[in-house]
Amino acid sequence: MELTRELLDNVCDIAVEAGQKTLPIYYSDFDVETKADDSPLTQADLAAHRSIHAALSALTPDTPQLSEEAADIDFATRREWSTYWLIDPLDGTKEFVNKNDQFTINIALIVDHEPVLGVVYAPVLDTLWFAARAIGAFRQKGDHAPRQISTVTVDAAKPRVLVSRSHRSTSIDALLERMPDYEPVTMGSSLKFCVIADGDADFYPRLGPTSEWDTAAGHAVLAIAGGQIVDVAGEPLRYNETESVLNTHFLAFGDTAHDWRAYLPE
Repeated sequence: MELTRELLDNVCDIAVEAGQKTLPIYYSDFDVETKADDSPLTQADLAAHRSIHAALSALTPDTPQLSEEAADIDFATRREWSTYWLIDPLDGTKEFVNKNDQFTINIALIVDHEPVLGVVYAPVLDTLWFAARAIGAFRQKGDHAPRQISTVTVDAAKPRVLVSRSHRSTSIDALLERMPDYEPVTMGSSLKFCVIADGDADFYPRLGPTSEWDTAAGHAVLAIAGGQIVDVAGEPLRYNETESVLNTHFLAFGDTAHDWRAYLPE
């Protein structure tokens, strides 16, 4: 599949349309179900999933899709995919349930285990982050013109560190204790990757479980903006290489010249 601006723009439209379908539910008294893994599920997750699935099927009928809400696909099938869409129809369901506005719609194109196109849309914020290789990374607020974005050089004396709203662990506390000083930035969902890509934060360590659809779109935006996501050994995060759809622990950052792994606990 050729990466073109037209393709990227079409996927942006798909993400925005799905996001708009979540808003009437968000502003209502909705029900919350609990999935088998104890994570929450709302009708907004399902509405966004159905919208994205139908639109991508029409746009690229020969390209398979893996979505959080349709993830029961055997690895024997998935391992044959060199190119596929990886989708989190609503990332940050806890943020959605708590109504703090920080949930996102996420669509990524994976080619040979790497995210090469990503779109992240925050419906309440009406802000879109999108990127594709050889095209660039951008942020668009509402009807304003898109602005190209890039990561920034870290102030090593006081890096801005993203702290999850919903996930905190003793491992993260141990990592933070190894930093000389830092400015905490609280953020939910895949917005954490976007604010690094946008130059508004520096570092997001995640030493706990995530799924591949949680990171792929934000990973594309961050990497194309000049940053990276690596595992604790320093290797780039990759997708669809094993039967499990869980990521390893990872570090996401904007300044690739800084030694972020130095902060890892012993």
